[in-house]
Amino acid sequence: MRLFELLFFLSNIGLFALTVLLKKGQRRIPVFVASGIASFLLVIHWMVEGYRVQLFFPYCITIIFLAISGYSYFKKTGLKKIPRFMLGSAYTAIAIMLVVTAGLMYAFPVFKLPEPTGEFKVGTQTFHFVDPNREEIFDKTREGKRELMVQVWYPAQAGTGKYGPVIPDTRILRYMAANYGLPGFTLQHLKYVSSHAYSGAELSSAQTSYPLILANPGFGSSRFLHTSQAENLASHGYIVAVIDHTYNTFATEFPDGRITTSTTNDLFSPDHDYRTESGNRDKLGKVLTDDVAFALDQFELIQSGQIPSHLKGRIDLGHVGVFGHSIGGATAYDASYDPRISVGIDLDGGLYRLRDREGLRKPFLFMNSESEFERLKMVMDNHAYTEAELKRMGNTREWMDQVTEDKKLELERMRETVASGGQFLYIDNTEHLNFTDVQFISPIFKMLGVTGKIGPERANSVINAYMLDFFDMYLKNQGGILMKGPDSRFPEVKFVTSLL
Repeated sequence: MRLFELLFFLSNIGLFALTVLLKKGQRRIPVFVASGIASFLLVIHWMVEGYRVQLFFPYCITIIFLAISGYSYFKKTGLKKIPRFMLGSAYTAIAIMLVVTAGLMYAFPVFKLPEPTGEFKVGTQTFHFVDPNREEIFDKTREGKRELMVQVWYPAQAGTGKYGPVIPDTRILRYMAANYGLPGFTLQHLKYVSSHAYSGAELSSAQTSYPLILANPGFGSSRFLHTSQAENLASHGYIVAVIDHTYNTFATEFPDGRITTSTTNDLFSPDHDYRTESGNRDKLGKVLTDDVAFALDQFELIQSGQIPSHLKGRIDLGHVGVFGHSIGGATAYDASYDPRISVGIDLDGGLYRLRDREGLRKPFLFMNSESEFERLKMVMDNHAYTEAELKRMGNTREWMDQVTEDKKLELERMRETVASGGQFLYIDNTEHLNFTDVQFISPIFKMLGVTGKIGPERANSVINAYMLDFFDMYLKNQGGILMKGPDSRFPEVKFVTSLL
């Protein structure tokens, strides 16, 4: 909660308390002064912090009280006597509005992302890439080539000025709200959430080059929801490029002002049989994997100077990593077959295109939520689903038998990969969205079970620590301490020693 909005809200509570507690003849001057203070704080709050819809009621209360108390003060007479039931109704309405406001401020705070833990300042830059060799297949309304927006975070020289906002493209916020089933105006306050990165800052001269990490958001997600992970890695000496996979994000804004939204959900329908759904996921997965390969092509052009950027000549293309969340984690795995990529991390994502390739023989970390590991454990234990369980899940036995078949193949692929220098672990009390910055947006998500029982800051610090340790081990030939096994500093991390 921001300072001036808190003071403004408290001034409204004080104003209301004075009105209710003081007798009619005593309240004229105190209420006028309190109204003036509340109005002053309102102006400061708007000018310094910016307004937001969650404070609509206090805005109205302040203006109404100022008008009424100002009239009473300067006319030296109060308003005509108001019937007690009307006065009581007004007081009740104001009390309800203040309680509702307190709830909205709690549910939708202007939060702060955790500060990066590395020694470098962080800069950021966004690229628009167009692939001339691929047609866009997810836009039925127009013909065109596949386009991507890719945001890069990198080690920067000491920055000047203010940090940039996490979400500079404020028009996409209504699509983000709709993605979570909320009214369009609900998340507009996120435009005030600050990053820890300086836009367009110069790349740090501390090293001649920095390893590159490509990152992939999940289905219906966005590059912005991996800001804290990207900033943290950048602060430790990595160039991190997060790809907005067009039409698989809740919204992507392009330089010409166009906004694309998610259409890939059209691939999936409850009317499909399992093999159709699985085939469509593979179809989507191939596009996402090709996005990674294309983005890597573009960074090779940036490195050589064919695409103008201050990153020219500073990208260590001999040490490239990849990670992703959900289907983006599967993308990280599938993209790792590219010989240019050395190492990868899958954050809670089930794999795709399992029958298209042999097992990946490359260092790879699978980091799962507790709930996802429990589902995999049921497969490992050959769990036989009861009719009640199938009904609760809304699945048929035939569907679950095919899911189990694919999951067994997935576990086999994981075993083969872990044997090549990887690890498989899960984090206690986490859910799927704890691996994104969604966990910071609202504490209500935790209450609803959308995110796990673990605190968002703790989950973020644990995930970041293990990601950094794994990348350091294979891209910088350092670290690797956390990969050796359980660590008393992180008791919630559980290593899985057998995937049988």
